[in-house]
Amino acid sequence: MIVVERTFAVTAAPGPVLGYLTDFGNTARWDPGVERITRREPGPLAPGASWHQARRVFGVTAELTYTLITVAPDRLVLHGRNEGATCVDTVSVRPAGTGTEVTYRVELELHGLAKLATSVLRVEFQKLGAESAVRLTAALNALAAAPRATELHFPSTPRNTAPSRSREAQA
Repeated sequence: MIVVERTFAVTAAPGPVLGYLTDFGNTARWDPGVERITRREPGPLAPGASWHQARRVFGVTAELTYTLITVAPDRLVLHGRNEGATCVDTVSVRPAGTGTEVTYRVELELHGLAKLATSVLRVEFQKLGAESAVRLTAALNALAAAPRATELHFPSTPRNTAPSRSREAQA
């Protein structure tokens, strides 16, 4: 089994962090191995939601189906599978100062002939894990800088949206 785990701090609060990571489609933005990922069905991001992911390692594309298993206030669990591998991604978040401490753990079990490549793939996945942590940290820190989608901003004074007319035209 290959285990890659990284713990890092980000400036975004736990809620937005967990919200971002619950949408596994976001992995294409920060995981350098992901070629493409698509949501398999519409609907809420809840246990049972799934994605089809194509990732490239050593020039070979592997396709996995990931399913969201657990969504809790401090933890996510996703399960990925294809004929050659089973992958469990576990994300834990906890408040840390004004931001969040994130632990991202991937457990990859290879099956059949793919199992022969475990030692070689372990080194590659450790490198990908290090790069992913840097890119994910940047993506999550950007959440803290961006206005929250749930926040509504209203002008302090009402604006007239009709075209303005000069004082002479109004008289």
